[in-house]
Amino acid sequence: MAQVQRHPLAAQAAEVLLTRIRSGEWELGHRLPGETTLAVQLGVGRSTLREAIRELAGRGVLESRQGAGVFVTALDVAEDWDTVLRRADVVTVIEARIAIEAEGAALAARRRTPADLRAMLRGLAARAEAGDSIEALVDADTAFHRTVVAAGHNDILLEMFNAFVPRSRRAMIDMLSLRPMHDPRADHDAHEVLYDAIRARRPEDAATASRVHLTSLKAAFES
Repeated sequence: MAQVQRHPLAAQAAEVLLTRIRSGEWELGHRLPGETTLAVQLGVGRSTLREAIRELAGRGVLESRQGAGVFVTALDVAEDWDTVLRRADVVTVIEARIAIEAEGAALAARRRTPADLRAMLRGLAARAEAGDSIEALVDADTAFHRTVVAAGHNDILLEMFNAFVPRSRRAMIDMLSLRPMHDPRADHDAHEVLYDAIRARRPEDAATASRVHLTSLKAAFES
């Protein structure tokens, strides 16, 4: 049985516990052994063990339930968004955007307000007026897509969309610099189709319009 050998004991105890969870010793939802048993196994005091458990609880792996014990709530520590997105390739980012924005568009068709529609119209106008500046077009395009997700009135989806912006923005600028759009008018029309479906409260059509547009974007990066 692995035991802690060096300082800081609590941090090491947390890592040993995490290693045992990753190895499958305790499954998701299972209760850990009692404090006395775990402390002996790790070779640390109960106060050190409690500190280790608090650390893993803060990282979302464990949960202490009053009178019930300590339970496994995740099988590993989740990486932060920035780290994941820096490592992800652009096609992977677009695939995630499809999932987020298609659902966001469907929700927008159900929940949009007059103010949401006005924001989308301003976004469409900004796209049309971007001119020859690639950066201006990408920023206007991003702003329009954000108004769509925002109109779904789901804060989690909106935060997820916002997290993707820095990674996708740079990639879009680079791609359009190398391969300008063959038909900018058709691309703009696709955004108007999305707007029309949301305005008409047609969730399935809105989701389809979003998915088709982003799938074509994905294909451009894969080609």
